[in-house]
Amino acid sequence: MKTGRLILLNIIVLIILVGGGFAAYSYYNNTVNYLSTENAQIAGQLVTISAPASGKLSDWDAKVGDRFAKDEQIGTILSSGTSAGAVPTEIKITLPTAGTVVQASAVKDSFVAAGMPLAQMFDLESLWVTANIEETHIDEVAVGQQVDIYVDAFPNTTIKGKVENIGLATSGTFSLLPSTNATGNYTKVTQVIPVKISIDDYKGLQLVPGMNVTVRVHK
Repeated sequence: MKTGRLILLNIIVLIILVGGGFAAYSYYNNTVNYLSTENAQIAGQLVTISAPASGKLSDWDAKVGDRFAKDEQIGTILSSGTSAGAVPTEIKITLPTAGTVVQASAVKDSFVAAGMPLAQMFDLESLWVTANIEETHIDEVAVGQQVDIYVDAFPNTTIKGKVENIGLATSGTFSLLPSTNATGNYTKVTQVIPVKISIDDYKGLQLVPGMNVTVRVHK
């Protein structure tokens, strides 16, 4: 009985040592060869479509989910002339770039003012990842490095990408209320620098701006 217990104890100890060894190697490998962060999101260029003139929105074709080509017409505004009895002028609403409508607030036949936002769109076929890297690790990041991208919404798929550019200012620099030291009691807070990462292949995933991701940069 004692011999059997001793053998079982030795097996348990061996399993613990092997498991610990694998865990230590995995930690070492990830630390030395990769830089990871969960502070990252899918991003894209937001384009706001605004009314080019004041008048009646006589035609409007853009609905959420519709994709349009660059310079395609999506609406018409009837703008009254400056003199009495003048024939209303038709002003076309066209798109400055290709994209998909993600938000539309325009109502056909309503009056719109010049500059009034009518819709917002992204080019969902040209998205990227913005990863916020701590300033203490930014020296480990370089343009061209390979990146593994893990999207929270699709946990079983790994997307590949590359570091495209590194921000020239911290994310806090663009905050509406940047932190200041007004009291004299200064506490240093580690800042993050935005890093743009291209996406090589969507792999059929329905990616949309704002999705949370985890990135692993190959050092």
